[in-house]
Amino acid sequence: MTCLNLFSGCIACVMAFEFKYDWALTFIIISAVFDFLDGMSARVLHAPSPIGKELDSLADDISFGLVPSVIVFSLLRETTYPDWMSSFQEYIPYFAFLIAIFSALRLAKFNIDERQTSSFIGLNTPANTLFWAAAAAQYHDWLIQGGVALYGLLICIVLFSLLLVSEFPMFAFKLKSLSWEENKIRYLFLIVSIPLLIFVGLAAVIGWYIILCWFVRKKL
Repeated sequence: MTCLNLFSGCIACVMAFEFKYDWALTFIIISAVFDFLDGMSARVLHAPSPIGKELDSLADDISFGLVPSVIVFSLLRETTYPDWMSSFQEYIPYFAFLIAIFSALRLAKFNIDERQTSSFIGLNTPANTLFWAAAAAQYHDWLIQGGVALYGLLICIVLFSLLLVSEFPMFAFKLKSLSWEENKIRYLFLIVSIPLLIFVGLAAVIGWYIILCWFVRKKL
């Protein structure tokens, strides 16, 4: 499962370099599914292993660390820049690899942080990657037009990088039961996410996840 996660991530990386953002998103979703199944099977079978934990982290660093950076790198290569940026616009796309650096820091922190067994501290890397992949696939034409979109893109690189390593509590989907009382925050997230996904897109769902976590942070 872990190797399939890694393989899908590698393909997503190639798709991003080739500006095929729809395919990059598809393979990122596949990677996320394999990552989820990998963790679930280890818990159900009570078969975690040191090598499995290390391999999972390395695979995640590719699928959910390098890939979002390559997606944003490719977007910035396509972007229309204002005149005052023309002298250094060829270097700006490399700013995207800040995401890869902070993703690696987030994964390393997660591996040694015993507080993150049932919830997250900081934005998890799959959610971060899904945001960037979905945004590139669904809002591509707007994102590369320059102007406000360019500045927003650069601000989001910094914002999401900081969220990855922040002390911001965020809920996970590790359910102990299906009761409303224990999972009302998760159910609220799902109820609002369905119309958002249909009418706005997956990136908006990730945005809603972050906003909801902010409002309920004292309960997490």
